[in-house]
Amino acid sequence: MAKTVADVMTSHPATIEGDQPVSVAAALMRENDAGAVIVNDNGRMASIVTDRDIAVRVVADEKGPQTPVREACSPSVEAVGPDTSIDQAVQLMRSHAVRRLPVVEDGRAVGIVSLGDLAIERDPNSALGDISAAEGNR
Repeated sequence: MAKTVADVMTSHPATIEGDQPVSVAAALMRENDAGAVIVNDNGRMASIVTDRDIAVRVVADEKGPQTPVREACSPSVEAVGPDTSIDQAVQLMRSHAVRRLPVVEDGRAVGIVSLGDLAIERDPNSALGDISAAEGNR
């Protein structure tokens, strides 16, 4: 059974610099079959942008696809280290109402752990665990 975030995280997450357009972030999400991309500031993890962030902060506000990612990303982000226990990650997600946590080492994103990753590990027969384990539908 997995003990730390490193045991269940997705390694090598897609990243983007904050000044790049949201269209590039959306393309990265499509290419990686992911709902989030790590936002960097000069190569160091600064935030995260999700497909929902783009829908709510860009599309709904009638901003264009050239809008910088920094205008769409979450203003604050919770992050964990690879050695963070799964229990701690669950608690952080619960207390901050987030579905994804960047995994950071020396200021750089080395992975991302999602609610689905934890569901697959903790309760693979649950609806969320089952759905999360299914192949993506690009």
